[in-house]
Amino acid sequence: MKPMHLDPVSLKLFISVIEESTIAGASEREHIAAAAVSKRISELEATLNTTLIVRTNKGIQPTTAGVALSAMARRALRELEDVAVQMQDYSSGMRGVIRVFANISVLTQFLPQDIKSFLGEYPEVQLHLEEKTTPVILKSVYENSADVGICSGNIVDSGVQSFPYRQDTLALIVPSDHPLTKMPDARFADALDYDFIGLHTGSAINRIVSSAADNLKRNVRVKVQVTGFDTLCFMVNAGLGIGVLPVDIAKRYSQMFDVRILDIDEPWACRQLQICVRSLDGLSMAARSFVNHLRDSSPG
Repeated sequence: MKPMHLDPVSLKLFISVIEESTIAGASEREHIAAAAVSKRISELEATLNTTLIVRTNKGIQPTTAGVALSAMARRALRELEDVAVQMQDYSSGMRGVIRVFANISVLTQFLPQDIKSFLGEYPEVQLHLEEKTTPVILKSVYENSADVGICSGNIVDSGVQSFPYRQDTLALIVPSDHPLTKMPDARFADALDYDFIGLHTGSAINRIVSSAADNLKRNVRVKVQVTGFDTLCFMVNAGLGIGVLPVDIAKRYSQMFDVRILDIDEPWACRQLQICVRSLDGLSMAARSFVNHLRDSSPG
């Protein structure tokens, strides 16, 4: 059985006929010739193969089918109006789903508050947020499996657009009784004499630390590799090694663990975090609004 295609205009005219009780009344209300209204109703009856109204010299009377159609048509037209409103919200950026990939440093330092303020302005937008390493973020944005990426490191020649987001500074975190705490002029090169707790493979911090050691023609002795900042701090607290964290994160954990924070007086310790998109113009309005919100939230 072929599906019936009902014209919303005909349904609207039918409701007017029912409410006005006359075709002439519906014609005046909808500013359409009475003959055109009558023709639309006849076509609707033919489509449904059902008599919807009985015409009399005093007006019209809806049949049982006509009463039922009137109720269903009102619901259908309300839903169509709601579709139009919601689609307008999507086109204006008030609704939408945004796929965001970010590295652990961004997720734990800046993004929660920025997402909170964004959703305060756009409560109907949904964010699908995932933690990824920088190489995965750049690949995902380029391949369009993520709308927005936020990461650190060198993104030149990655095929994506980038915008400055925030800056953070890396620091050493060591057990409170570690020999480095007794060296007021300790440098990163001194830290390489000791075992490190490393983050997961692909971590931007791992790459930075390894690159800095390479420049000194030294190796990083990774004793234990972990998947998160909290686990790293547990390992450092247990005396298994030292680690490198963003200083703001290190300060939070230093309140919970018996550890010390040591500055890294090297240019590479200051990192630029960046927003990445495949094409700003190609984003949905919701995703573009999110990127603009992040850019506006960046201090300076």
